[in-house]
Amino acid sequence: MSPGLLSRLAGGRRFEVPCTIDIEQSFDSLHAHAIPEGVSLRPGDRVLVHGLPASIGHGEAMRFEARATVIRAGWLERAWMEASAILELTELYHCGFEPKEAP
Repeated sequence: MSPGLLSRLAGGRRFEVPCTIDIEQSFDSLHAHAIPEGVSLRPGDRVLVHGLPASIGHGEAMRFEARATVIRAGWLERAWMEASAILELTELYHCGFEPKEAP
């Protein structure tokens, strides 16, 4: 098997990109968003963000720039992620549509 074919199937290609980080811990919102710049993420890709604060205080919001490493998923991992996402979505169809049992 050629190295190019193996890398397309297995994935694992890594590269660094700039990343915008938005963190808030307040009464209105509790979130943390990492937005990699200049790259389109696909199913199964992983993003490792470098230089994040260990914690932020209640009522604080932070927005800053950092570096992130994107690890590309291979074809097999991407196909598995897409298939499992569809199967998990179908579980939502069963919620709330079953008739109530008579007492």
